[in-house]
Amino acid sequence: RILWRISSLFALDSLGGGFLTASLVAWFFYERFGVDAGSLGLLFFGARVLNALSHLGAAWLARRFGLVNTMVFTHIPSSLLLVTVAIAPNFTVAAILFLLREGLVEMDVPTRQSYVMAVVQPEERTIASGVTHLVRVGMWAIGPAIAGWAMQEYSIGAPLAIAAMMKIAYDLLLWRAFRHLKPPEE
Repeated sequence: RILWRISSLFALDSLGGGFLTASLVAWFFYERFGVDAGSLGLLFFGARVLNALSHLGAAWLARRFGLVNTMVFTHIPSSLLLVTVAIAPNFTVAAILFLLREGLVEMDVPTRQSYVMAVVQPEERTIASGVTHLVRVGMWAIGPAIAGWAMQEYSIGAPLAIAAMMKIAYDLLLWRAFRHLKPPEE
């Protein structure tokens, strides 16, 4: 039962994540600010370094505040930063906001994986990992098509704002549903 509840929430988060593939975000920066490929390469290099470092920060935060709190209270600010990227006045401001976001956005990955493994029975861990991953990948695959449509129909920044709203909704629903279900180590 826990697996299906959490998987449905992960589906929402992953659909929003599908709006934010590197190619779509790069297209946003190119179309909105005229950024050249070299600058985009450096921006995404910095973003991925910050993503990697955030995994280390997640472990530290999770020990102090718990897995669910770390997932939610790092993910919401990253989504709010994403909205500000969409409305930033120039590339420098947008790049700084994007890099700040990338320093927070991945903190939910190791905590999410740890949480799922902790709240299911040991014999359910393989299926839990498989189901949650399948749901995430499936929904992530749908996102770019919708994001591309939103870019054409509304604005180049629409997918960023829509993704942020979906991710914030996910975080609030996750916190509401699972804040009291603590893993054994907490």
